[in-house]
Amino acid sequence: MLSDAILKGMRIVEASAFVAAPLGGMTLAQLGAEVIRIDPLAGGLDYLRWPVTADNTSLFWCGLNKSKKSVILDLGTAEGRELAAALVTAPGPDAGILLTNFPPRGFLDYDALSARRADLIQLTITGDRHGRSAVDYTVNPRIGIPYLTGSGTADTVCNHVLPAWDLVTGNLAALGILAAERSRRQNGTGQHVKLALEDAALAVMGHLGFLAEAQLGKQRERVGNHLFGAFGRDFLTADGQRIMVVGLTAKQWKSLCVATGLTERVDELGRSVGLDLRREGNRFIARAELAALFEPWIGARTLAEVACVFDAHAVCWSRYQTVRELVETDPECSLANPLFSAVEQPGVGEILAPSSPLTFSTLARAPAQPAPRLGEHTEQVLTDVLGLSSGQLGSLIDRKIAGRPPA
Repeated sequence: MLSDAILKGMRIVEASAFVAAPLGGMTLAQLGAEVIRIDPLAGGLDYLRWPVTADNTSLFWCGLNKSKKSVILDLGTAEGRELAAALVTAPGPDAGILLTNFPPRGFLDYDALSARRADLIQLTITGDRHGRSAVDYTVNPRIGIPYLTGSGTADTVCNHVLPAWDLVTGNLAALGILAAERSRRQNGTGQHVKLALEDAALAVMGHLGFLAEAQLGKQRERVGNHLFGAFGRDFLTADGQRIMVVGLTAKQWKSLCVATGLTERVDELGRSVGLDLRREGNRFIARAELAALFEPWIGARTLAEVACVFDAHAVCWSRYQTVRELVETDPECSLANPLFSAVEQPGVGEILAPSSPLTFSTLARAPAQPAPRLGEHTEQVLTDVLGLSSGQLGSLIDRKIAGRPPA
């Protein structure tokens, strides 16, 4: 029998901007938690973040705030800050949780909030462990990634567009809240969980061996589109389509060799260069020679012909395509994939929106929900959570302490 949403009943207040904290909140919201995002009356720092529509609606903001509730308050006033603090510390066994990436002071000060609710859970994301500001585009240079990405000379740098550390940090934030909430259930105590973007990046660099490699005195070379440590590279088909082919595992490597009919020639190459090409590291050493074997085979066939052979032999490969091509032609990025729903997003129109990628065996996948209009739930939340009367609400709105959605 299917259960309700797995985090149903949990309430989290979010005060955030940009990627990591909003992603953490949305991850929990899409699993059924009630996530209340608090913003200033005119919207937060990321309310107009690009990409935007022709009328300046932020697709970025809409994308990272799906399934949440939106409350807007004048946080420049003592009364507005008091309302925000009251929402954070409101009673309830599954409430009293704050997620933020703003400095933990003022109405976000943990000590002040925990004095009002002793079992408060607060997770604060910072740039570095000292509390200083940092973003992916400043963390990446510090940890050396731009000197490893792409190709070129040693003194050139290549940034990339995916905010990897924000994404890692956002998911760690969701995990940290769930871990602290489990601890609170066991012992009744809250705590302040701190998570630095730079530390998340440093941890991953350590997990993947980058730091140990450098400690051993090795400077990793730039390898362009080659797969580091095994065989993998991009190739052009006869009709000019670019594909990526990977032979990382033993099974993948065998499938590629059998599919192309090049097993004997690969074995001959291995003998001639004195390398056992069944070992993935040796395939990386011989990557140029191996690519020279596969390139004519792929280059003599159209994409359709390559796809037919590769799919029949379970080769690990993919076609390069633009994001627009992905959206317009790829069935995995469509309603054929249960990850996606068609939602009516205020200010944008009907869009394809993803829900949580997690699939639970006893839980129906909840369809994606749109991001709220700014301030859409102000009145509902202040009434339901704080118990304000209609007269009190009206006074707050008239005095511009709280706000309704803009026209």
